[in-house]
Amino acid sequence: MKSITPRQLRDRFEERSRAWRVAVETTFETETSLVAFGSRGGQSVVLKVLKQQDEWHSGEVLNAFQGNGVVPVYESVEGAVLLPRLRPGNSLVSMALDGRDEEATDILAEVIGKMSGCEPPKGCAAIQDWAKGFERYSATGDNQIPKHLVEEGQRWYSELCASQHHPTLLHGDLQHYNVLFDSGRGWLAIDPKGVTGEIEYEMGAILRNPTEMPDLFASPATVERRLKHFTRRLHLDFERALAWGFAQAVLSAIWGIEDGFTLDARDPAIRLANAIRPMLPTHGWGRRTERCRR
Repeated sequence: MKSITPRQLRDRFEERSRAWRVAVETTFETETSLVAFGSRGGQSVVLKVLKQQDEWHSGEVLNAFQGNGVVPVYESVEGAVLLPRLRPGNSLVSMALDGRDEEATDILAEVIGKMSGCEPPKGCAAIQDWAKGFERYSATGDNQIPKHLVEEGQRWYSELCASQHHPTLLHGDLQHYNVLFDSGRGWLAIDPKGVTGEIEYEMGAILRNPTEMPDLFASPATVERRLKHFTRRLHLDFERALAWGFAQAVLSAIWGIEDGFTLDARDPAIRLANAIRPMLPTHGWGRRTERCRR
């Protein structure tokens, strides 16, 4: 994934803070961004300047959701966005870790329901584009991920892409860390990658989070409970969502290796893939079929 240099990041940050008249109070860095809390015109704001390309168009994506279940946008250009600061800004992670995973799942379903049905911005990636990760990994000869998981993950991913119905704009990384609470606006999604695909795809990131508790999310009972809840609330196809969870877990492990991490069987994504694999339907979706709504 192409990224900008530290000097370019700092120059771009200073340029945006001046252009958007942000009085910067504090700054910090994440893996993907340089972030500042500050104010503009008496409003508390967050200035976010991206390091990498995978959220480069997050402002456009957020605007495409038209304020439905997502944080609103004050200003945006490619690679930078100005947002209201959400207060208190706590995420769903603490709720899930506090033994309230069912409540967190219900909130995630509510947010997804609000975000559903929006048209993607021009040039938005499709889930088919992300499948290239399987090919890149296979070409490296790396063996950190068992070969059978890579092959099965790629097969399921390909079949699901070819048979999906009603692609729409998706967040692309909707999970507990990316849903925050604001006292005036309620629970809102942040940091979208933006991708087009069927809504069942959106379940994948949720199933492998929060990362601190693989014993929770890699449990077949948790996977089934969560997906049954989403199936009821959002009228999804349970088996397709389950298969997406498996395929995306493998792809997530691949992305981790591409980001420089060393993985083994204890990796949370691999643990989830191994947990879901025996639960998968015996049939595939090699040709388009009528979906069985549950």
